[in-house]
Amino acid sequence: MAAHTAVMSMSKILNPFWGGRLGHTVKCTLLLSGQVIMYEMLILQPPPAKYGGRHTVTLIPGDGIGPELLNHVREVFRFSCVPVDFEVVHVNSALESEDDINDAITAIRRNGVALKGNIETKHTMAPSVKSRNNLLRTSLDLYANVMHCQSLPGVQTRHKNIDIMIIRENTEGEYSSLEHESVTGVVESLKIITRNNSLRIADYAFRLAREKGRKRVTAVHKANIMKLGDGLFLQCCREVASDYPDITFDSMIVDNTTMQLVSNPQQFDVMVMPNLYGNVVSNVCAGLVGGPGLVPGANYGRDYAVFETATRNTGKSIAQRNIANPTAMLLASCMMLDHLKLYGYASMIRNAILTTMNETRLHTADIGGQGTTSDVVQSIMRIIQSKGPLISEL
Repeated sequence: MAAHTAVMSMSKILNPFWGGRLGHTVKCTLLLSGQVIMYEMLILQPPPAKYGGRHTVTLIPGDGIGPELLNHVREVFRFSCVPVDFEVVHVNSALESEDDINDAITAIRRNGVALKGNIETKHTMAPSVKSRNNLLRTSLDLYANVMHCQSLPGVQTRHKNIDIMIIRENTEGEYSSLEHESVTGVVESLKIITRNNSLRIADYAFRLAREKGRKRVTAVHKANIMKLGDGLFLQCCREVASDYPDITFDSMIVDNTTMQLVSNPQQFDVMVMPNLYGNVVSNVCAGLVGGPGLVPGANYGRDYAVFETATRNTGKSIAQRNIANPTAMLLASCMMLDHLKLYGYASMIRNAILTTMNETRLHTADIGGQGTTSDVVQSIMRIIQSKGPLISEL
């Protein structure tokens, strides 16, 4: 099969399915109630390509279906001649030592970008053993988890025309790993909400909404019960909203949010929320559009970016059976290519994925089809081949 060399004129580059990301750091100044607040916001430009125009990306296979899905990503990248080399770092979730995850964090600091499968977190392990996924996000300050939950025309679901962007604070809240049992049978688990991080994630959500032409941001909270913690988060969202008069702001209690999502999800546009609520709402939204096999996700910080499936499922029960849906992981890899400014390659692969889902309608069992993982990947590569080679990457 003829190798593809670089792609397409500007007129042929389609808008990405997910839509890219914010690409630079700015110093923000807020004047709130007479108080001047200054902080840095957003993310630096992606690291420049090295070694003859090729990018090096850290690849963490993870557990369950992660290794096989990432092998398929590498297969599609090789077929499409994507100028990306992967530095593979294995993390063994069965070990209590943090050496493996520290090696992975070091590799991401070196390369700036990573693509990963989910790393299993076993609740049966000692309390001192922290979630590897959580350690990675907090160590690299990947404060913004972004998920674009969008209906696919070729996938049968109860609700249609869903198009929601979920922005989740990714470094604190209930996932602060601060628990203790000073008295037997009484566990205290601390939820941390800070003004600085709440302002930071709120500003990220509003800036992203403006960049994407969105009209409404909804803050999800439980401030009626957690008046100080969630109250602070909600207050910060309101303060930031005052700097964006072109965007409508409202708020909703988290339990009502889940009910509204399953009854009328079309009402939501951009949603911003603390860590745990983001975990729950992301999974609800993924279920609304067809399940965890369809939705990609990204974790952004000031200096680093890590891409993965949005709902962070290991899928151990279907591992090595050739039935896992590769769509979410492949779309996450396209988000990564957009981050690296390899827009032509991202569009080429993304369009082939969406053609397979919506037109060819070759589906795996999780969305009602009979296709295997390999069938879907082969279809994607056939579509890429049929479109002809890329001539120059813009």
